[in-house]
Amino acid sequence: MRIISGIHKGRKILAPKNLPVRPTTDMAKESLFNILGNSFYFDAISVLDLFSGTGNISYEFASRGTSNITCVDQDFGCIKFIKQTASALNLPLQTIKSDVFKFLEKTTLQCDIIFADPPYNFTEEDFSKIPELVFKNNLLLEEGLLIVEHSKHTNLSNLENYSHSKSYGGNMFSFFEN
Repeated sequence: MRIISGIHKGRKILAPKNLPVRPTTDMAKESLFNILGNSFYFDAISVLDLFSGTGNISYEFASRGTSNITCVDQDFGCIKFIKQTASALNLPLQTIKSDVFKFLEKTTLQCDIIFADPPYNFTEEDFSKIPELVFKNNLLLEEGLLIVEHSKHTNLSNLENYSHSKSYGGNMFSFFEN
């Protein structure tokens, strides 16, 4: 995996092979950040990265100037890797080791962008809990965006607050808005 743009543009990051992750592809990530760059000033937003895995998405935000980023993952190895990488690259990432659903139930953190990259084998019910909890607990700031990454075989268009989806190869991003 590599950082596409910003101060660490082109930097390759090698995650340990034993992490239970499926990092967002560079092509999908680049397309997503092109979309976000048209709507947000990266140096003026706050980001919550759920199911953060290797931290791939968070590194991209940080490299582009975002200084308020929180990464949540339940895997100790993932959190450890994100902390090590953030320290080595001097990136402003906060990490929280927690089950994402428990975190969403309890947090009062509000952000401009919430990115969720849950396991692709989640059930429709599991996927639906993400926007449900985000909007029930008012975790998005005004004009904020929830982005859920999933397989092209999963359809989230029937969920409340759904706006639209973009497909990149086997990856799909569904966007939710207030």
